[in-house]
Amino acid sequence: MSLLTNNSSVLAALVRGRGLASAVLAALILSGVPQPANAFELFGMKFFEKDEAEEVLEPVDYTVTLTVQPDEEGLRDTLEDASSLVADEDDPVSGSLGLLSKARNDRKRLVAALYENARYDGVVHILIDGQDIDDLAPDATFDTSRPVPVGIFIDPGQKYVLGAVDITANGVPIDPEPYELEPGMDASSVRVLDAEAHVLEDLRNEGRPFVAIVERDVIADAATGRLDYQIAISPGERVPFGTTYVKGNKAVDPGFIAYMADIEPGETFSPEVIDAARQRLLKLGVFSSVTVKEGQATDADGTLPVQIEVGERKFRYFGVGATYSSTEGAGIEGYWGHRNLFGRAESLRLDASVSRIGATDRNDETNFDPGEIDYQASAVFRKPGVLGPDSVYVGSIEGLIEHPLAYDRSSIAVTSGVEYDLTPTQKVAVSIKGEYEEITDYLGTQDYLIASLPMTYTFDNRDAPLNPTEGFYAKLMAEPSFDFEGSVPYVETRADVASYLSLNETDRFIVAGRLGYGMIFGADLEDVPNDRRFYAGGGGSVRGYGFQSISPYYPEEAAPGFNEEFEDTPTGGLSLFEASAELRIGITDHLQIVPFVDAGAVGDDLVPDFSEMKIGVGVGARYLTSFGPIRIDVGMPLDQGPHDDSFAIYAGIGQAF
Repeated sequence: MSLLTNNSSVLAALVRGRGLASAVLAALILSGVPQPANAFELFGMKFFEKDEAEEVLEPVDYTVTLTVQPDEEGLRDTLEDASSLVADEDDPVSGSLGLLSKARNDRKRLVAALYENARYDGVVHILIDGQDIDDLAPDATFDTSRPVPVGIFIDPGQKYVLGAVDITANGVPIDPEPYELEPGMDASSVRVLDAEAHVLEDLRNEGRPFVAIVERDVIADAATGRLDYQIAISPGERVPFGTTYVKGNKAVDPGFIAYMADIEPGETFSPEVIDAARQRLLKLGVFSSVTVKEGQATDADGTLPVQIEVGERKFRYFGVGATYSSTEGAGIEGYWGHRNLFGRAESLRLDASVSRIGATDRNDETNFDPGEIDYQASAVFRKPGVLGPDSVYVGSIEGLIEHPLAYDRSSIAVTSGVEYDLTPTQKVAVSIKGEYEEITDYLGTQDYLIASLPMTYTFDNRDAPLNPTEGFYAKLMAEPSFDFEGSVPYVETRADVASYLSLNETDRFIVAGRLGYGMIFGADLEDVPNDRRFYAGGGGSVRGYGFQSISPYYPEEAAPGFNEEFEDTPTGGLSLFEASAELRIGITDHLQIVPFVDAGAVGDDLVPDFSEMKIGVGVGARYLTSFGPIRIDVGMPLDQGPHDDSFAIYAGIGQAF
């Protein structure tokens, strides 16, 4: 008999009498009440929203008061949050029967909330129009000519602590201390059930898929205010994995799916292996849903079968995007892709973009010359599983024409390499890159033919890459290069780290910080291609300053024989330091205000000149959507240079870092 299905007087009697052993916690398991889904919402505007009031038959309005006596530690606020009568007071119910049904369900929620606060002898009375719902007939009617008064009266009772705790597996005691279930500790039902789940999880992680609770005895003693808790567990035997079965696929090879799941027959069962298989399959990008679960029983050979069920996505996709900066101009890009070219999740993506439309040129004039606009096109092919399930082959070809502040450049580059996931949070990538480029700067035009070996290591445990609220990100890069035109070897290195900290449970206040440092070894500045040198400034660097504007500069006036177009423009540097800090303040569930400060320095030696540090400050706004934040930043340079405006505006999708 569940305590939550009985009236409050029966509840009090059972608790005072040290009644049914498992009722207290078992009732809580049933206490969750599903909430209705929201209408489709975009930028604060709702679409296809139903007017629930118009759909209610025989609508009845009501008013509600909730009284907690005695009220302790803000308990009244907690109970108000749990009450559907309070939450839905402005919404009519369907007839007297609807009001009575809502009140009875609400009492279950309120008793559950009391249990969640370790109050097991609390009493909840609900009166409708002055009558206790326990005394009302199922077909009772009320005077609905005016809002029906509803009163909720709660005696929360005492707060319980844990008493005797006894956990056994096949009769062998399990130490409750690691699970914080020692006598005298908080006895709230949520905490006890969570600890119980951790006990079962630890047993499953030992390779036991059939863990089960065979006996549970929970006794709340009103005389002592203690909750005695005892469970007996059947852990089952350790079981090896067996055959992997696949269903739901149509165009993706089932053998490939099983291979990428990487569940080896004979390996001891592990929930972590099951979860890793699911994450690996989702990461392929070809499935909209993936379920990986162990069988309900072992096969005749004693092994545990695994069932994988997938739902395939549409394989072809396309899209467009746009960016804007008051200094770097507007940009638009388009892309087309295929996620499953040959049946094993091989993907091809084609991108093309046009940017710096309306950008400020080197003479600080707005630029609408099509000859000075940037163009880029690329094709990227990815094939997963080439060196095991955690690897991806990546090949690409890219061509571009660009005209940033420091140089003009045309280039074509080809890369071929492999990415490998070391762990769910760590990745390495190694590739071979060949590039031919032509660069024009203050000194003239020069050709480069470069072979390089880019290598990166990435650590990323952020909770959401586009809008992180906690976690840490680090990326280390080294790229040995050789220019065949000038017979010059050099090595470019860079390290970037970022950290995120939420200051409260609702993620309304988030502190974010970023540091970056780079160095180029083995060559003088003039021997390193301009695009490989370091620059700072712009939307992804030091906001408020123009793109590439933080750097050593050429002379203000061109000497005879040099390119006058690039006089007083950045040379780039051999070293870089960048830092950023933001406070992301949630004004509403969808809107953030973000004050920020950025700093950066570039030097023509291996260590930048920190006395030349440039600092930018500003404020931004973020509108949070399901696909990522829409970002607008306004930055101001505190040390305005010759190519910097008094402020700069940046817009895009995703946080700044």
